Amino acid sequence: MHRSASRLTRVLACAAVPVILTVAGCSSDSGKESADKGDKKSGSSSSAKPGEKKSKPELEKAAFATLPDPCKAIQAGTIDTLVPEAKDKNGTATKSNDLATRASCSWNGLDEDGLKGSQYRWLSLSYFRTDSHASLGGANKRAEEQYGKQAESAKASEGAQNVKAEPVEGLGDQGTSIVYSVKKDVDFFNTTIVARTQNVVVTLDYNGAAYEGAGAPDQAKLLQDAITAAKEAVASVAGANKPAEQQPQSPQPQ
Repeated sequence: MHRSASRLTRVLACAAVPVILTVAGCSSDSGKESADKGDKKSGSSSSAKPGEKKSKPELEKAAFATLPDPCKAIQAGTIDTLVPEAKDKNGTATKSNDLATRASCSWNGLDEDGLKGSQYRWLSLSYFRTDSHASLGGANKRAEEQYGKQAESAKASEGAQNVKAEPVEGLGDQGTSIVYSVKKDVDFFNTTIVARTQNVVVTLDYNGAAYEGAGAPDQAKLLQDAITAAKEAVASVAGANKPAEQQPQSPQPQ
């Protein structure tokens, strides 16, 4: 009986060996997989650097670095048409501490026609140029904001009546016309053209009035003349920023 018990013990012990090995083997693989996963996680976390700042996109360079002379930006023939009998055909420049950013010029004249009365005209051209700025934004974006401000300012002109604003095609990157009238001693008919070409905003104001029984200015013609002058003013911006070798040469004295 004792021999049978010893033999049974040996059989059970041998039968248990494969089970133990199997369990041990599974435990070993599971530990390896956990280690591999831990390494992968460790590797992915080590590639990311907490607190690392992403570099900001570089701001675009301003397309236009300078402004044209506003008193020469509109052709002499156009000035004669818009402001007959101008007091100074060369215009009157407004003083500025920074002509690379702001510049303007104006003309006015009274065309007298005897018993038929007189026609008064006033024309003003202004330029505003923006640069890219780290805290203020890109040059074009800043110019767009200025363009919107100028248009809204024209609509809100003091005493403005019957205000009408419309987009103007073919006038730089953006263009708007604002037409209105103002009652003074006589009726003044006003037209403001606001345009943007890249980082430069162009604002042209043109108004007219009739005196001594003359017929009131044709508002549609005032608008068309103002658009013509504004297109010349916009084109002058690109001309002023051409490389030196592309600038028109002044005729040499004989």
